[in-house]
Amino acid sequence: MRHIIASAALAFGLASTAAAQDKMAVAPEVLDKAGQQSWPKLSPELQARIEQDETARECTTHHNNPPPKVAEAIVKREKASIAYPADGTFMGEWKKGETGALSGYGFRMGDDPKRAAGGNCYACHQLAAAEISYGTLGPSLLGYGKAKGNTAATQKEAYEKIANAQSVLACSNMPRFGHNKVLTPEQIRDYVAYLLDPASPVNK
Repeated sequence: MRHIIASAALAFGLASTAAAQDKMAVAPEVLDKAGQQSWPKLSPELQARIEQDETARECTTHHNNPPPKVAEAIVKREKASIAYPADGTFMGEWKKGETGALSGYGFRMGDDPKRAAGGNCYACHQLAAAEISYGTLGPSLLGYGKAKGNTAATQKEAYEKIANAQSVLACSNMPRFGHNKVLTPEQIRDYVAYLLDPASPVNK
């Protein structure tokens, strides 16, 4: 009985500690200072990458669960920031999209900035049936084009989600590929084709 009581007390203590930690909040300026001290001699380009914009700061402040009015403002702001293809075409070449989606190259120390970055999509999504390893942070996209079709509206919807997921869902876990200039509009429409083209392995 003594062991049971001791175990229960320990479990209660750990639970109380975890609950207290969940309620702890860190002021944004403390986080900014920690970031600056961690990387004191960055180039201007890299420095810009650790400075949060308004949307990132709001998502951090609200732990990715902003109140409705804040979420609405984020979606509106991010939607307005999307850069669309100049010719209005949202479908590119699926083979190029496949190459990019399966590449994690870019934005790491030592990576050549002149070389095209990849989307690293397989780290979060299942894309094609032949894949033997993929992440599950995001939903499976296998058969996406079969389920959604590839109408003009669907193409634009997919483009916007890839370009800036927070234009659809505030504080989405998905990177803002277009907003952060990881992918160009031309690359993004190739990814759209990879998702929607009937010939793509995604839809086989």
